[in-house]
Amino acid sequence: MTTLQDTIRPRSKSGEWKAIVVLILLIPVLWSPPFLFRFFLYQPFNIPSGSMAPTLMVGDYVFAAKYAYGYGRYSFPFAPSWISGRILAAEPKHGDIVVFRTPKDTSVDYVKRVVGLPGDRIQMREGQLILNERPVTRVALSETLAGTACGGDLKVKRWRETLPSGVSYETYDCVANGFLDNTAVFTVPSGHFFVLGDNRDNSTDSRMMSAMGFIPMDNLVGRVTRIFWSLDEDGEPHIERLGKVQ
Repeated sequence: MTTLQDTIRPRSKSGEWKAIVVLILLIPVLWSPPFLFRFFLYQPFNIPSGSMAPTLMVGDYVFAAKYAYGYGRYSFPFAPSWISGRILAAEPKHGDIVVFRTPKDTSVDYVKRVVGLPGDRIQMREGQLILNERPVTRVALSETLAGTACGGDLKVKRWRETLPSGVSYETYDCVANGFLDNTAVFTVPSGHFFVLGDNRDNSTDSRMMSAMGFIPMDNLVGRVTRIFWSLDEDGEPHIERLGKVQ
C-alpha cells in the first residue's frame, strides 16, 4: 500500500509562494456574498425537459435550497470522490421536489418528486400511484393542450394528486395504459428514496430500475423552492410562472 509520504514531492520555495499568492487572491472570492449564496444556500438550475410538467416546464429557472438536506459530496462542484455522508443531514419529505445525482450517472443533475422514503412500498396500477397498499387520492381535471411536454398538440388528461402528507400537485397522463402505468411493487431500501416525474408517461425515474432506480440519500443536492425566471417556447418572459413551485 502506498503511503502518503511516498506521494509527496518536495516543493520549491517559489512554488510555495505562488500557492500562497493564489490563495490570498482567492479569499475575497470564496467569501464574497454571491459565492456563499450559491455554495451554501441556493443553487440555480434551469429545466431542460418536460418530465416534471406541468409543475416545472422547459424554460423554467429554479432555486434549489442546498441546506435543506445537509451538505454532501454533490453539494459542491469539484468535491473529491472519497467524500461520503452528509453534514447536518435531513431526509426529504413526501412530495418534495428534489435535485439529485443518480447512481448510474453522477455527472448529471436530475429533478423529480419524492414519493417514497425508506420502508415505503410503491406501485403504479393503471396509472394510479399506490403508496403502502393504499391508492393515493387523485381527482380528474379538465383536459389540456400539453404541447411538447407530451410530444404533440393533442389534449391530455390531468390529475390533481394528493399525498397522505397533504402535498397536492398536478400530473399529466399523456398515454392511456402507458408503459409505466403498471409496475411491480418497489420497497424502498434504507438510506434511499423513490422519485417520480409529474409527467408520468414522459419521465425516466425510479420506476425504471435499470436506468435510475432508488436514489441514495447521499446523492441529494437540494430541494427546489421557487421558479425565479421563466421563458416560454418563443423565448419570451413567462411572468405568471414566477414564484411558483409545488
